[in-house]
Amino acid sequence: MSNLIEQLQWRYAAKKMDPSKPVASEKVERILEAIRLTATSSGLQPYEVIVVTNDSLREQIVPHAWNQAQITDGSHLLVFAAWNDYTEERINTMFDLVNDERGFVNEGWENYRKMLLATYPMRDAEVNYQHAARQAYIGLGTALIAAAEEGVDSTPMEGFDPEKVDEILGLKERGLRSVILLPLGYRAEEGDWLKDLKKVRRPKEQFITEMK
Repeated sequence: MSNLIEQLQWRYAAKKMDPSKPVASEKVERILEAIRLTATSSGLQPYEVIVVTNDSLREQIVPHAWNQAQITDGSHLLVFAAWNDYTEERINTMFDLVNDERGFVNEGWENYRKMLLATYPMRDAEVNYQHAARQAYIGLGTALIAAAEEGVDSTPMEGFDPEKVDEILGLKERGLRSVILLPLGYRAEEGDWLKDLKKVRRPKEQFITEMK
């Protein structure tokens, strides 16, 4: 854990990445596996991670993301894309997967399935999307920590046009909406104004409240 804290002290949102330093595939795979294993509400995993290494696709995204160069200078672009809605099919697929993997049917679990089926699909699609998007942010947090543990730089980006990214990547047809972008790469030795600045966070006593 002490090493993890050191790595979190080391990490920051890299403003300039070195395009000559690609992230090794095994590091990317471990980061993706950490995301896959992270928590989601009711275990539904209502988002997907799109890994974009295609140069043309990333170049198309740049002008719709405030021309942030990390998108193409990094070696991998992760796009967190949430379900556009909760449907009966999506909910049943996840519950059936649990039953198949565990090899038995639990009455309490099936009652929980019925409760979700009676609630989520009836809600407004935008409400459901916003809920799914919040789950994607849990995955983002895990990705940031996993990347730091691997010594890989990452830059979470909300500054982009989701509709344009969805169009470029064909997400609408898959019932997905982009939530956040996360380039992976390595910080450039020069040209990053944030690189050598002290990491600043609110002190513990102003951030954490203990109620004993």
